Amino acid sequence: MPFADVKDGRMHYEVAGPSRAPVLVLSNSLGTNFSMWDPQIAALSNHWRVLRYDTRGHGQSAVTPGPYSMAQLGRDVLDLLGVLNTEKFTFCGLSLGGMIGMWLAVHAPERLQKLVLCSTAAKIGTPEMWNARIETVRKGGMKSIAAATMERWFTARFRALRADTVEHIKKMVESANPEGYLACCGALRDCDLRESVSGIRTPTLVISATHDPATPPSDGRFLAEYIRGARYTELDAAHLSNIEQQDKFTADVVKFLSA
Repeated sequence: MPFADVKDGRMHYEVAGPSRAPVLVLSNSLGTNFSMWDPQIAALSNHWRVLRYDTRGHGQSAVTPGPYSMAQLGRDVLDLLGVLNTEKFTFCGLSLGGMIGMWLAVHAPERLQKLVLCSTAAKIGTPEMWNARIETVRKGGMKSIAAATMERWFTARFRALRADTVEHIKKMVESANPEGYLACCGALRDCDLRESVSGIRTPTLVISATHDPATPPSDGRFLAEYIRGARYTELDAAHLSNIEQQDKFTADVVKFLSA
């Protein structure tokens, strides 16, 4: 797997798809790595040069001292694209990845061609919630939150029908580096883009999930309302809708990006 050196760190990434196709960047959620996008790779790499990467603090990317900021995580993307000699790109991010996408649309709009924001919000949670999560992980490690995370990320129906998939994602969370996780919790805690998103002019698709307690549909509708011309769709899933409703999710993304 390739690595790229960016400012004060190393990014782990993978590229799939035709070398001359438009570049599509996929950005993972908190506590996962880029393999969370496995359900989408086959379809997306038929049409796009798909770049997926482990967010700083996650997977095999560098775990540098935190807390991180959304600006830092956004600049990581720009630095990685610089290493790969890529100027224009489309971006699809889920949860934390979606906030990174919004930061890019505000601060590097000339680079972005289209934007897909999945199960995300202009502000996620409260400082008190994030501080409590940070304290829990500091005391008990990643295993102390993994089971509750699965209850937020997947509906009870999906957990019963696809226990193997849920267990795979649970192990991914349990194996995440706790310091990298906490550093990204700090970025989420401190980021508030509610006053900024109305300035986004990039063509945008917002995907929410009906049963998502972390970033409920009201958060997605807020984004669709304040980002000019944004399209909105809602899936019958919880937080990781790209896994729980992978066929519908992929079809919606392909339709939007191909339009």
